[in-house]
Amino acid sequence: MQQSDRSTDVLAFDVGGANIKAADGRGWIHSEPFELWRHPRELPTALGRIVADRSPRQIVSTMTGEIADCYASRRAGVEAIVGAIVAAAGSLPAAADVGIYLVDGTIVPAAEAIARPLAAAASNWHAMARLAAAHADSDRAMVVDVGSTTTDIVALRAGHPAPLAYDDVARMATGELVYTGVERTPVAAIVRSLPWAGRRRPIASERYADSRDIWLALEGIPERPDACETADGGPATRDAARVRLARMLLLDPDDFSAADALAAAAWCAEAQSRQVARALAKVAARVGWQPARIVLSGHGECLARMAVARRGWNVDLVSLPERLGPDVSRAACAHAVALIAQGRLP
Repeated sequence: MQQSDRSTDVLAFDVGGANIKAADGRGWIHSEPFELWRHPRELPTALGRIVADRSPRQIVSTMTGEIADCYASRRAGVEAIVGAIVAAAGSLPAAADVGIYLVDGTIVPAAEAIARPLAAAASNWHAMARLAAAHADSDRAMVVDVGSTTTDIVALRAGHPAPLAYDDVARMATGELVYTGVERTPVAAIVRSLPWAGRRRPIASERYADSRDIWLALEGIPERPDACETADGGPATRDAARVRLARMLLLDPDDFSAADALAAAAWCAEAQSRQVARALAKVAARVGWQPARIVLSGHGECLARMAVARRGWNVDLVSLPERLGPDVSRAACAHAVALIAQGRLP
């Protein structure tokens, strides 16, 4: 494919602490693991590679990586990430314009985003909620977006987001931000014991296994033998997940069968679904109504469906992975920002 065939008017980024996602709003997406907290100085280069491949006229971005512990503060994180985006844009023969998405729904120049860091910080959920609202078709709806690290729950009213809070601290308090996901949450942060040999056994307070292993064992997420962003750096396969779950109990892998792994994973999934279900109830109590429809977003739909079922609500479910495709749904925040920049999403 020639470079001109890959070019795009708008390239949107969602810069997280563990992943970089990009989209053009027309179906193309890119997602790659990037441990920002380990390699903050390499961010301009990583973004620059994607920019060079697409040659956009405009770059827009949202972010959550500003809270990575390589930065002294959110302000410092926003400034560094915006600076990396500007550097990537400037590497093109004809520099692209840069816009940063804020939690008030506007896209502003880089300098303004740096001047308003708390409005630029952790703004991706708002763009995602606007995308979900466009698919809700209900005056009273919610979106449940389950990603690798977190779950976002946002009320939707009359086709628009109706959040209770706008920053991470307040959103955690309202239940709108739940720090649990289907890949990166340590098992020891989900449960304190696991079933094995007919009894519940205590687990080690070590990062031997993550939630990715839970959902691999349950076949809620696909195997990826080439992906090694796991607790031990091994492949993201069901058998490797069994080994990692065995270590949580300090067992040798030969003593922990596939059936044992399935039982342990189911135990963890129930705990995660209870946590998300409690957050759903908390948000519903705060807004004063139960949703008639829930939009499911992200690649953790398996967890979202369990949580909604646990609530027992009579609610219609709309799956963005089914409507948009699983890849676009996984990069829903970047896709939404691209649509907003193009004037195609209210």
